[in-house]
Amino acid sequence: MKNKNMTMLMASTMLIGALAGCSSAPAATGTTGTTGTTGTTPAPAATPAKAGKTTIQYWHSMGGANGEFTDAMIKRFNASHPNIEVVGTFQGGYDEVVTKLQQAAAAGSAPDVTMLERSFVQLFADADVLEDLTPYLKKSNLSMDYFVAGLMGHSTFNKKLVTLPLNRSTPIMHVNKTMLDEMGLKIPTTWEELKTVTNALVIKDGSGYKRQGITIPFDDWYLQGMITQSKSRFFSEDGTKMEFIDAGVGNKVFSYLKDLQKTGALFYPPTQDSGNIANQMFTEGKVGILYQSTGSIGGLQKNVKFDYQTAFLPKNEVFATPTGGANVAMFASSKNKDAAWEFLNWLMTDPQGGQQFVIDTGYLPFTKNMVESKEIKELFAKEPNRKVAYDQLQYGIDTNKHLAWTPIIQEFRSTMEAIMYDNKDINTTLATFKTAAEKLLKSTK
Repeated sequence: MKNKNMTMLMASTMLIGALAGCSSAPAATGTTGTTGTTGTTPAPAATPAKAGKTTIQYWHSMGGANGEFTDAMIKRFNASHPNIEVVGTFQGGYDEVVTKLQQAAAAGSAPDVTMLERSFVQLFADADVLEDLTPYLKKSNLSMDYFVAGLMGHSTFNKKLVTLPLNRSTPIMHVNKTMLDEMGLKIPTTWEELKTVTNALVIKDGSGYKRQGITIPFDDWYLQGMITQSKSRFFSEDGTKMEFIDAGVGNKVFSYLKDLQKTGALFYPPTQDSGNIANQMFTEGKVGILYQSTGSIGGLQKNVKFDYQTAFLPKNEVFATPTGGANVAMFASSKNKDAAWEFLNWLMTDPQGGQQFVIDTGYLPFTKNMVESKEIKELFAKEPNRKVAYDQLQYGIDTNKHLAWTPIIQEFRSTMEAIMYDNKDINTTLATFKTAAEKLLKSTK
């Protein structure tokens, strides 16, 4: 079985490239919700550690300002651990890291510790190449209760704890409160209220629009949220069917979006650079509401010139939100597991580790100790928009666990394009997707 799963791990390499530039893995290199580009070039050689120290190789996806914060975090660890030298290496966006990890795992040259986008964890867990962290957690007197439950949905597979959260986010609703106040409108909390508010914000300009109500980046992430808000899920519990289509929720979600699009209430940006375009529409006051990652809060706060607030994603039948971002894992092949755990434990428990990284970057606090810390409480008081993002975690739901996730989501994004851009019939297009997706589900059994 292990050989079969390793084959599956390698077989998905080519498929991951097709997902480059999509934002279901929120911002690795910025705050727009985009991943980096995919490549198959070997990882660059890491700077060797100082002589006499145990060397830990750490691969990550943090570029730009977040990369600088990551480097600073590693420096803090190394300064406080004289016998261990963590060497951090930027390996590109989330998808590119996965490709390189697949190659490294097959070649026996995987790093000791890696950042791993949460939707790809199962691929590596089923290949049995990740270390079970359960005994390490117990040794350090920690338990699953130490972590924020809403961020642990992609940590345990096959009864093994294989990853822990680090740079995590959720989609959230960003609101131009000034615009709504001028129109006498309240922040919507339901789909029906959202439809009313976004249509009220529309200002026509000839055959076009001077202003529209809402913009949502091209990304399955937000539709995943709408599916769960309708009390449904992407895959059936037994992993054999596309449950949301069978339940009629697929038609409901796309019909809702198309109705908004037809009236001009929804501006659906192009697939290319979708997140940046959506952000710009919002900051320039061309829409009043934006669906975007919680990781965008910091950048938006700096750029807007109006009263900017965040709010939960509106509910249909229930409140619900998917989670995104990446976890950290230890490879089972590591020859320095104690030192690797020392680094992971520091990230999870030391205020100078993950907590400071969260404060610096804008990602969500991922342990209960962080949330109760003086520093995070002060941050939430100063920036209430970030507290809204954390509070929404109580409704966090993950439904995309399946080995066939990568090829199926590629098919689903093609379905989104056909419906949202090409105006293809919703039911016919979903039926075609269902046939292709369920064939892929069976192929991984």
